[in-house]
Amino acid sequence: MPSALPLPPEHTFSPPPSPAYVERRAAGSRHVALRNPAHPVRYHLRCWGSPALATPEKPPLVLMHGWMDVAASFQFLVDALHTLEGDSRYIVAADWRGFGLSDTPAGDSYWFPDYLADLDQLLDTVQAECPSLPQLDLLGHSMGGNVVMTYAGLRPGRIRRLINLEGFGLPRTRPEDAPQRLLQWLDELKAPAELRSYDSAAAVAARLLKNNPLLPPDKAAWLATHWAGPDASGRWHILGDPAHKRVNPVLYQVEEVLSAWRRIQAPVLWVEGDQTDVAKWWGKRYTRDEFETRLAVVPHVRKVMLSPCGHMLHHDQPEALAAHLLEHLGPLA
Repeated sequence: MPSALPLPPEHTFSPPPSPAYVERRAAGSRHVALRNPAHPVRYHLRCWGSPALATPEKPPLVLMHGWMDVAASFQFLVDALHTLEGDSRYIVAADWRGFGLSDTPAGDSYWFPDYLADLDQLLDTVQAECPSLPQLDLLGHSMGGNVVMTYAGLRPGRIRRLINLEGFGLPRTRPEDAPQRLLQWLDELKAPAELRSYDSAAAVAARLLKNNPLLPPDKAAWLATHWAGPDASGRWHILGDPAHKRVNPVLYQVEEVLSAWRRIQAPVLWVEGDQTDVAKWWGKRYTRDEFETRLAVVPHVRKVMLSPCGHMLHHDQPEALAAHLLEHLGPLA
């Protein structure tokens, strides 16, 4: 399968600008083949610790990133967990298809059911390493939060604890929206999708700081070399397939999503930042009140707000987030 970009292996990336963040718990890196054996999608995993650490009280914790992000984005959270509990937990983070160092399948669009199927087989792989453990802990951020919420309703017995970091879902759609959405998709297919490139890792770090003023510069410098990589000429490219920018031709069906949310059995930790304003994303198409109504269908939810914090909670407040995670991942009261 073709890779997301014609990049050298991760260990040949240029060193980040100085000063850069220093990892407290180093990650291993490997690939696993998922889906069709004749044409598999190679998923890239970052792993902290080994399956030997997993127990019924501390099963593997699987982390799934959001749109235009990468698995390495969770390093700061993993380091904060390390400070609180040492290296006692097996943690796995995956690059979604078309992001990071995972494959970009042949095609020109991305489909939500593919994310679900990828996650299902990824968890098969992780669970096969710990065959005596029937359940896993699962966390998703933003787009990843949306995926893990639906998945936890499809296979409710598989998830011990669930964490959703600002996976709000999307505005409600109407059947009459379908023709215009399909036309938009057809038109977008005729033009090449593109992402901006950068002349250095420092320029990538500057972009990250512009996106998120709460991100410390040392973390931006570290993340830049994992969020992007250089081509043969030294030009830096975001590790994401530009096709992710195309509109999805399939309308978001709220009722179908909520039917899955109602089936979730795992206790859910919902975490958000006090600086997140959904009105900036969707205006009046999807209000905060509507989200609260949706979340109310989930049987067991505990809500947490971090401050000061924006959408990238695992960047802005990793220590506070880690403390709430450990409380949630512990034994039920």
